[in-house]
Amino acid sequence: MALVVVALAFCVYGLVSRWDDTRHALTAFSWPYMVAALVAGVAGLGAWMLGWRSLLAGMGSPLPLRAAVRVYFVSQLGKYIPGSVWALVAQMELAKEHRVPRQRGATAALLAMATTIATGCAAAAVTLPLTSSDATRRYWWLLVLAPIFLALLHPRIVAWALNRALRLARRQPLDRTAGLATMIRAVAWTALGWLLFGAHAWLLVRAAGGSGFFLSTGAYALAFTAGFLVVIAPGGVGVREAALTVTLGPILPAGAPLVVALASRVVMTVADLAWAGAAVLLGSRHPVVEEAELLEEQPEAR
Repeated sequence: MALVVVALAFCVYGLVSRWDDTRHALTAFSWPYMVAALVAGVAGLGAWMLGWRSLLAGMGSPLPLRAAVRVYFVSQLGKYIPGSVWALVAQMELAKEHRVPRQRGATAALLAMATTIATGCAAAAVTLPLTSSDATRRYWWLLVLAPIFLALLHPRIVAWALNRALRLARRQPLDRTAGLATMIRAVAWTALGWLLFGAHAWLLVRAAGGSGFFLSTGAYALAFTAGFLVVIAPGGVGVREAALTVTLGPILPAGAPLVVALASRVVMTVADLAWAGAAVLLGSRHPVVEEAELLEEQPEAR
């Protein structure tokens, strides 16, 4: 609960400290576009949660959907707190309440992050060179990293890297790692999330008088990835907006890219808070109830 309170305080501060820009972004678009963008953002976050859940299941700790929603979305509020470890720590501790070992919870969280960055770089690499030469020149290093990151997701490389890190930390190696089928499912869910986030960005671009679904998708993927890698910026604040402004410049009137970037920030913050609110309302469930729900979802486990 302390994490939720602190994270909410930082969310509110981030919006209030830039209230003039936030208000301008909210009033610049029609509400149907904003609501549709919010729905796409909420759905995209849901897809990412399912990708993380599939990683946990593949490593031997399947979670009922209700528990997965609670653990994932409450912990994700940690990304709004300065520093780069709060979301990871919160996810480990919350997952432990559902009988997920800390080591396995940390591994699934790190794999989910790696999958997000790899597929985000891939989405940007595929779309931006065809649509935005300026973005390609400025962020070429992210595009170069795309095939490297994707290759690093191979289960053998993942297992070697994780166990090597554990040995250096004088910890026991993993008893089970994600297999190829698990990684494919996680990549598929994460890629679906990127498409939905691209739809959210495209709707805001359309509202601002532009067009281009592929550019919008690539622009958001590049901006999110850049914001994620700059760990000193909580939630990628500032970095994401700067990258979106550059990449959306060719398809929008002067001044509109920054408004779209600010509107996207507001929409995705609201999406995070909506999921976190739902997760808190769900609360914890008795282990027996959760196990019954899990058996209903996986009848072959009977």
